[in-house]
Amino acid sequence: MRIRFGTLLLAVPAVALLAGCAALFATKNPPISMQTNPSGAEVWIDGTRMGVTPLTLELSTKKSYVITFKKEGQEATATISNSVGAGWIILDVLGGLVPVIIDAATGSWYGLNTHTVNVNLAAAPASK
Repeated sequence: MRIRFGTLLLAVPAVALLAGCAALFATKNPPISMQTNPSGAEVWIDGTRMGVTPLTLELSTKKSYVITFKKEGQEATATISNSVGAGWIILDVLGGLVPVIIDAATGSWYGLNTHTVNVNLAAAPASK
């Protein structure tokens, strides 16, 4: 079966207009790199142990996370928050009402505020 060139020219813009920009182009689960000094700390995300640093995890952009790093009696906490990307909203509005509805319903226009978490767990010098 052959696809006509004219049909293809009409189909591509139609798909772009009927789907939200973020639903088509945004990364749903971006890789987040987690590192500690010294390395080898346990990584806990929202109370679940995920591994040991250095570690890279794919996290959903649809929620925020509380990350706890634990090693040898020391503990540090970091937060990764999500937010709606203004660029996606602008592109969706330019595309019409349907892309706005799709991206809002799917949560595709959310992004995380960082791609790397670095935490220093180095022990403080002992006091005399």
